[in-house]
Amino acid sequence: MKEIKELLSSELKNENIISDKIERIIFDIIFKHIKDLVFIMRVEEGPVFRYLFANEPGLKHASLTNHFIGKTLSEAIPDERAHSIQLEYEKILDKKETMVYSDEVKLPDGSTMIGESFLTPILDGDNHVRYVVSVTRDITTALLEKKQLIKSEQKYRSIVDHNLDGILSINLKGLILEMNPAGNKLTGYTEKQLTNRSIFDLISEQDIADFQSLFNKTKDGYPSESLDIRFVHRKGHYLTIHLKTVPIVIDSEIEGIYVIIKDISEQAKHAETIKYMAFHDHLTGLFNRRALLGDLDDHIAEAKMNGNEFALLSIDLDRFKYLNDTLGHIVGDEILKKVAERLSEFKGKHCSVYRQGGDEFIILLLNVDRRKASQFAQSILARFSSSFYLHSKEYYITPSIGVSMYPNDGNNAETLIKNADEALFRVKEKGKAHFQFYRSDMNSIINNVVELETYLRKAIERNELTLYYQPQVDLLTMKIKSYEALLRWKNQELGHISPADFIPLAEDTGLIIPIGNWVIETACKQIKEWATKGKTDFKIAINISPKQFQQHRLLLIIRTAIEKYRIDPKLLEIEITEGAMQDTKDTAPILSGLKELGVSISVDDFGTGYSSLNYLKQFPIDVLKIDKSFVKDVHSNEKDAAITTTIIHLGRSLGMEVIAEGVENAEQEKFLLNANCQKAQGFLYSKPLPAEEIEKKFMK
Repeated sequence: MKEIKELLSSELKNENIISDKIERIIFDIIFKHIKDLVFIMRVEEGPVFRYLFANEPGLKHASLTNHFIGKTLSEAIPDERAHSIQLEYEKILDKKETMVYSDEVKLPDGSTMIGESFLTPILDGDNHVRYVVSVTRDITTALLEKKQLIKSEQKYRSIVDHNLDGILSINLKGLILEMNPAGNKLTGYTEKQLTNRSIFDLISEQDIADFQSLFNKTKDGYPSESLDIRFVHRKGHYLTIHLKTVPIVIDSEIEGIYVIIKDISEQAKHAETIKYMAFHDHLTGLFNRRALLGDLDDHIAEAKMNGNEFALLSIDLDRFKYLNDTLGHIVGDEILKKVAERLSEFKGKHCSVYRQGGDEFIILLLNVDRRKASQFAQSILARFSSSFYLHSKEYYITPSIGVSMYPNDGNNAETLIKNADEALFRVKEKGKAHFQFYRSDMNSIINNVVELETYLRKAIERNELTLYYQPQVDLLTMKIKSYEALLRWKNQELGHISPADFIPLAEDTGLIIPIGNWVIETACKQIKEWATKGKTDFKIAINISPKQFQQHRLLLIIRTAIEKYRIDPKLLEIEITEGAMQDTKDTAPILSGLKELGVSISVDDFGTGYSSLNYLKQFPIDVLKIDKSFVKDVHSNEKDAAITTTIIHLGRSLGMEVIAEGVENAEQEKFLLNANCQKAQGFLYSKPLPAEEIEKKFMK
């Protein structure tokens, strides 16, 4: 140590640049305060390197004893370590300039230190290396941080390079600096082709303003946003892309922007398709009801501002259901397409055509008064006077048209459509194939029907339905052993509703099925109640509608009701109309099933249908009921008398019981008795009565 101090002191004094005080400070810093490891080695022949000096961090690191001065490397430290250092020192003897090397050292505590050593030669006057100064710095932490930084950069590069979305980095002027492989693939450009090119060159002209706004916001530090725009592909076509911008922040300063792009061209196409499907009819390609409602709202708002009128034409094809059922749905669809094409001939700036569904079409005619709307409707009827050709066959189809006018017939979409439909309904009632404007008095009936249907749907659950019973009198004995069950409805709000009003409505809406099932259940329950009271010498006849007769579960429903109430099946009679028997293939097994159950079968309103004799021949009929239309004038109309007599004789000869309906006076009764008719029912004997009144009056 003394030798080094003398050496350094001598050198400093020779230069005359330092005072004793500064000298002491320098030595103190080197020896005590520098954390780097400082060693000074003397070079001797061999070459041999002897320790001349080591500062305190160096002593601790190399585990040198207090007597290390003058020792060689191999004498002071382990051989393996000494050998590796020796080799590094020897290199400096040839190069005679500062050299750097790195190595790993196992520390006493078991940890590893990575050191970076700077070897500086000190030459004598003959240019020989006399001393080597070694300064070793612990770079373990720095190297670890460097590795972590490299790893982080590699992770970032991996995320960017392997991202399925295109990622472009641009500067604050919009110039492209980098682009990942996905961006290359998406745009068709190589990174080299886009470097230093403005991103604005790749955006469609119509979207530049939107992108500029997004670019400025991101540049000013606002949170990242996104945008769907059209992007120019290298081949010249446009891609629809979803674009997102993210600021590049370095040291709290925005240095650039990441532009992340995703190709959504296919999704855009699908979105357009979905949008098309949402507002167009899939069969004809015309606008649909949803589009109509939207357009109506728009045109109503516009018409309110400028005071214009417009017309709504509701169009329905006459007899289309017949064509569809006869020719099949495929041909029916082709006809609808042909009709759509013909109506589309009228499309224009002020005329739009829509398909509501089925064979219903709507035309919206703008800026017209009543006279022009009338002329337009006539032109449609005239155009449909020409036939349609389909598969080399000719078809004539006529439309019926109902017209409502804005604002006279409604000031909202729903009302205009409803009133046009009501006008169309009236056209259908009056013979079809013409047109009619809506009138305010048209709504009364249709509103009642709609209201009636609503009440009818709740009638069963509200216990508003009742069965009345009309006696059937034996004309020879005047005894009563059978009754016809007749449905009655007393609504809580409307009072008594005539069967002539609600039965057809039940048929049209399909409500006749649950109502008919209720009738079967209630009649069987009544038979059970009367049987419990000892009254078993009677029969109840219930009417089965054609729709009810067609349901495949009818036999099961009747059997279940019979078994539920444990009644004798012969006490139940099923009345069907001739219309229910027209499909002999389906009818035969049902009637056979009813006979197997043990119930009797009667044909209601006999003589008013077709092929009656054929039905009597094929089916197991027990009772014929003569319709009241024949009975009414039997004593004054020879034809009615002849028909009634023939039916009676026919039924008797076939072993069937014959009952005449609608008997209201003694003359009718006398005629029927003389013609050997077995039974009669009508107001002459009794009107239909509730069950309790039947008990009091006829079951004493």
